[in-house]
Amino acid sequence: MAFRFIHTADIHLDSPLRSLAMRNSDLAEFVGDASRQAFVSIIDLCLAERVDALVIAGDLYDGDQTSMKTARFLASQMTRLHQAGIRVFKIRGNHDAMSRISKQLVFPDTVTIFGGRPQSVLQTAGGLDVMFHGLSFANPKAPESLLPKYSAAREGAVNVGIMHTSLAGSPGHDVYAPCSAADLHGHGFDYWALGHIHVRKVHPGVSTVVMPGMPQGRDINEAGEKSVTLVTIRDDRSVVIEERLTSVAQFERVSVDLTGTIEWSEVVGRIRSALEDIRPSVRSRHVVVRLGLTGASPLSWTLIRDRDLLLAEAEQAAEQVGDTWVEKLELDLAAPKTETAEGVADPIFELAESMRADASSEAFRAEARAFVQKMIADLPPDGRDFAGKDEAALELFLDRVLVSGADLVTARLKAGGSQ
Repeated sequence: MAFRFIHTADIHLDSPLRSLAMRNSDLAEFVGDASRQAFVSIIDLCLAERVDALVIAGDLYDGDQTSMKTARFLASQMTRLHQAGIRVFKIRGNHDAMSRISKQLVFPDTVTIFGGRPQSVLQTAGGLDVMFHGLSFANPKAPESLLPKYSAAREGAVNVGIMHTSLAGSPGHDVYAPCSAADLHGHGFDYWALGHIHVRKVHPGVSTVVMPGMPQGRDINEAGEKSVTLVTIRDDRSVVIEERLTSVAQFERVSVDLTGTIEWSEVVGRIRSALEDIRPSVRSRHVVVRLGLTGASPLSWTLIRDRDLLLAEAEQAAEQVGDTWVEKLELDLAAPKTETAEGVADPIFELAESMRADASSEAFRAEARAFVQKMIADLPPDGRDFAGKDEAALELFLDRVLVSGADLVTARLKAGGSQ
């Protein structure tokens, strides 16, 4: 006999995708529903594997949600587990702490939601006594380690700790209940079910310490396969883990080299070939692609100028490939330097070089920075991250915008000339 459970975290149900919605409402609706579909896949997996429990290590929700549609959805999925006799052990993460739903929903008695005080719950199944230890922080910020609050391991039982933590820190994630993997190994538990960091990682040591990552990515910065962890505790108390795919939509970056293309149809053909190449390698049901178009081509100015038409062509190609979406085009194209009939440099090309030089000056950059910062201040809070979340990201944003702006002006000026 054995005790088995699914470990997941950072589901972020119904996470808003406003920036994506502005570009493609159909794609935004599809991706916005993907986290819900992934959660259904998790419940399906629990039932198919006949596990004893589901462990959710925080951030089931995504902030201050009040949707009754979300509440009814969660209630129906928890009822499926309840009817199958599968227990649920859940802690709140930093996003759950902001959710009104998390405070109002009433779940079946087979669902344990750990509160602000440390709690240990025993479950006996598969011939094993398994003690689940959990603790939820009541606020969206937890600057201190929560580990000292957890009780000691229960002798004679298999001990599973559930914690939402940033560990020693990770780029793109706020510090939350920080602690080290070494500290977790030294606490005496057999398994640590972690959450908060969206990338899967197993921390080797005397205990099995797993950050499962998120079961469904929400944007290109959460690219790649997403999964949950199936945990099996054997009779001898050894722990075996298996990664199980859950992502419905998988984000991927795809580079397309357009060097030497001289016809529009040639460009579209290379895009289609790139999409056809990546589709078989993606195990998720759908792939959402950000296309990076690179290389030197006489068509560069046309492609920059008619970017919207090119995106439409790429989207049509993706539809023909099947279960494939194009989320955005990123252009890093160069045109060969041309000369006029009199043998002098192309004046528009010279103008482009001059604009780039002006844009790199500190005075111009300062004006652009001030303009963007004013725009950010005028936007609602959930729309203020378009230029990044810190000063370094803002500077990178300015680099891209100033170069692409010069290219777009040049492309429009070249519209009436030869390529």
